[in-house]
Amino acid sequence: MKLGIVGLPNVGKSTLFNAITKAGAEAANYPFCTIEPNIGVVTVPDQRISVLHDIYNSKKTTYTSIEFCDIAGLVKGASKGEGLGNKFLGHIREVAAIVHVVRCFDNDNIIHVEGKTDPLDDIEAINTELLLSDLEILERIKSRFTKNLKGDKSIKRELDMIEKLIDFLSAGNSARAMELDEEFESYVESLNLLSSKPIIYVANVSEDEVSNKDNPYVLAVSEFAKTENAEVVVVCAEIEAQMAELEDEERELFLEELGIEESGLDKLIKASYTLLDLISYLTAGEPEVRAWTVKRGTKAPQAAGKIHTDFEKGFIRAETIKYNKLIECDGNLGKAREKGYIRSEGKEYVVQDGDVIHFLFNV
Repeated sequence: MKLGIVGLPNVGKSTLFNAITKAGAEAANYPFCTIEPNIGVVTVPDQRISVLHDIYNSKKTTYTSIEFCDIAGLVKGASKGEGLGNKFLGHIREVAAIVHVVRCFDNDNIIHVEGKTDPLDDIEAINTELLLSDLEILERIKSRFTKNLKGDKSIKRELDMIEKLIDFLSAGNSARAMELDEEFESYVESLNLLSSKPIIYVANVSEDEVSNKDNPYVLAVSEFAKTENAEVVVVCAEIEAQMAELEDEERELFLEELGIEESGLDKLIKASYTLLDLISYLTAGEPEVRAWTVKRGTKAPQAAGKIHTDFEKGFIRAETIKYNKLIECDGNLGKAREKGYIRSEGKEYVVQDGDVIHFLFNV
């Protein structure tokens, strides 16, 4: 899973990226400090893996991970080549979801590229550039389809969908906010439009505002996010940067002192899983305990294919037990089998979050 961190220059993008990935990307008080995207891989915390590791004394534990990509700051006119322009937009095309960092704090010492703090204006600036880039692509497709329409009547349906998209985006709406039927949704997905990518708005607040539920900037971002069915996460990039220097136990104490229940990274990971509709199933034993991330609704053979394509091709069945039932039996599969906790599932079984699975397959 690759997430692209975007935002106007100097909103705290690279500070947040450094804090959550400890990647050491440069963060400075001037535009376009980030030119080539910085990449950082973050382990997804999962207490279940730690517990199973202790039970089986496994030789290896493997957590699932998220790849964060810190993309250069954007300015108005990017779709026409301003700032880093099309280079920036090209990097966004490669990610599964967008993490849009929005400045929700006032600080005269940190330059704002537009000269004032206005999160909705910032959001509009970036969304407009994504829309303009999408519209340019859609107009090219429309032109091609219109030329070929006389010779191939089958493309009429696609042309109709393209025209509906153009009308919707031209009104200032992101493609992700459009209500689509199954066929239309599948078609839009195939276009890989920038404005159709799932998005998380990260409201970057100051240290003294991190627990303020009534921050007007944050409330404005939250209201806007509802129109796009987007996720909102409130963080303080400066606090995250301080926590990045601490050991795990010190970090927990630090959060407790600040009255914060979980770190910005934990909130961001949860929001990412919710937004992309992901779950994790587990495999466990003495050789290795491991988490595997799949889309909610994935059936057993396809989940097995996540481990190896041979598992999917030769799938026979999946022996499955719920994590909490396995823990109840102290990891003893014999005891779990006696209690009827282990189920034998076939090709139509839909994998659930927290399933501990052993796949049987033909080579």
